[in-house]
Amino acid sequence: MKSEFQAKFLQHMLGRKKGEQGFTLIELLVVIIIIGILAAIALPSFLNQAAKAKQSEAKSYVGSVNRAQQAYRIEKTAFSGTIAALEIGIPTSTVDYDYAVTPAAAANTTFTAIPNDSTTLRSYAGGVQVISTTGQSSAAACQSTAPSGTAPAITFGAADTTCATPDNNMR
Repeated sequence: MKSEFQAKFLQHMLGRKKGEQGFTLIELLVVIIIIGILAAIALPSFLNQAAKAKQSEAKSYVGSVNRAQQAYRIEKTAFSGTIAALEIGIPTSTVDYDYAVTPAAAANTTFTAIPNDSTTLRSYAGGVQVISTTGQSSAAACQSTAPSGTAPAITFGAADTTCATPDNNMR
């Protein structure tokens, strides 16, 4: 009986016309469902990577301004009150962030990067202070722990500069 079934199946397969070749509707639906599931899994990961790419701009600028403020302080014996005076080519605003140097005090200064889209992007802040009479300085770069429109706070201590919340240290 088994051999009869095999023989009939083979005859059926050989007897098929070339016009009958192709995929069935069910096979196509299964493939479309699998692609939909993979897309649903990949989309949040993709959006997260896009936000990280935008945030890298702000991280880079915070570090650059901190280093530029330290160099400016060595040359001019005061911190710069504007981004333009640092002459490092950083704009005050981009598509994703607004940047600002707070009015510099004699002993310290801060720089903030506030996102234009505070629902998906983190905010950043950098701070530099003079910690000795010889001009030695200390700097910190901080990020908000979640997307935010408020810059993280920086603490200027007697011997160092730190993020007000330890979780805000940039990684």
